Amino acid sequence: MSCGAAVGGVSLSGVDLANQSVIEGVVVKDGQPVGGAYVRLLDGTGEFTAEVPTGESGQFRFFAAPGTWTLRTLAPRIAPVDTAVAAACGDIAEVRIAV
Repeated sequence: MSCGAAVGGVSLSGVDLANQSVIEGVVVKDGQPVGGAYVRLLDGTGEFTAEVPTGESGQFRFFAAPGTWTLRTLAPRIAPVDTAVAAACGDIAEVRIAV
């Protein structure tokens, strides 16, 4: 992803979205993608569920159960950022996280 690219991950071709809840997005700082950050998926009680690193494009993706989640973004020399997101079956929740 280059500067100004839209939120969204790689293709979901072949994924049956009718049976999936998808949370995906991009981590940016000053409008530029942040590669090498980590995005944690925390459940409604704050319990750790999963973690993925962002690629050079700052993108990440989770397949999650429907419900309310917290994304905790961790990057070097940047304070953690928590972002609430709702996942629904058959939907793609797109998130842009500014750190």
